[in-house]
Amino acid sequence: MAEVLVYVDHVDGAVRKPTLELLTLARRVGEPVALALGAGAAETAPVLAEHGAVKVLTADAPEFADYLVVPKVDALQAAFEAVSPAAVLVPSSAEGKEIAARLAVRIGSGIITDATDLEAGDEGVVATQSAFAASYSTKSRISKGTPVITVKPNSAAVEAAPAAGTVEALSVSFSAQATGTKVVSRTPRESTGRPELTEAAIVVSGGRGVNGAENFHLIESLADSLGAAVGASRAAVDAGWYPHSNQVGQTGKSVSPQLYIASGISGAIQHRAGMQTSKTIVAINKDAEAPIFDLVDYGVVGDLFDVVPALTEEVNTRKG
Repeated sequence: MAEVLVYVDHVDGAVRKPTLELLTLARRVGEPVALALGAGAAETAPVLAEHGAVKVLTADAPEFADYLVVPKVDALQAAFEAVSPAAVLVPSSAEGKEIAARLAVRIGSGIITDATDLEAGDEGVVATQSAFAASYSTKSRISKGTPVITVKPNSAAVEAAPAAGTVEALSVSFSAQATGTKVVSRTPRESTGRPELTEAAIVVSGGRGVNGAENFHLIESLADSLGAAVGASRAAVDAGWYPHSNQVGQTGKSVSPQLYIASGISGAIQHRAGMQTSKTIVAINKDAEAPIFDLVDYGVVGDLFDVVPALTEEVNTRKG
């Protein structure tokens, strides 16, 4: 069976969930070979092996932390040349998509971004994507070279499938461009104790109907009761009610959780583009004609100031 190269997203050896999803998808089309870079790379091997990696390539060098993107592209290209895979899979983050695009240019291959599913076809790997704000699903394959595919978080359930996970050191020669953009400082993200927005299984979002920053505690309380991430519409973040880092939509972050709860959000196409691939969508809005109700699985016509606290109380009661 052909090998599939999987780029590992980890923090000091802690593998992030989207990578484990990639390994699950990679097993559908070949044998996963994982590439882990930077500090803690070798420590990722047990988890990667547990989820199907037959081999784990590792490399650590100051360049991965001190400079942006290009050193990682150099390493991914080196891994590509060493493995000759049937496909390359990368998490569909902002950095992941840049890495994938740069690699595709270097190896003269086509690229597919924001895939939501993968399958083996007669002429290569076939990727499913959502198009036109998720109004349509498309199936695509590249027509030239080795497929380079970025996959959206929450596109597949993580499945354990123990494999050898043999660790091999990867030799990387950095290009002249690798040191072109230096990282001069870092500011740790303030921890909220909630899941990262794009990776969360449940997202609770608030919009214009929340009617002020002082009322977002209602959204946060519901999210905390469900172990969810907090999102916000563009109207809410533009008004300064919630940080832009939590914006869901075409100009914000794209999410695809198992459950998405929209509170006080009308459902403009810009917002729908960022959440319409959610598996189950629930909307709470007092306007029965709000566009959001056109796409929901469950809709509650009511004032969020009554519905959200009642829902939070019910969740907490059922939790015991």
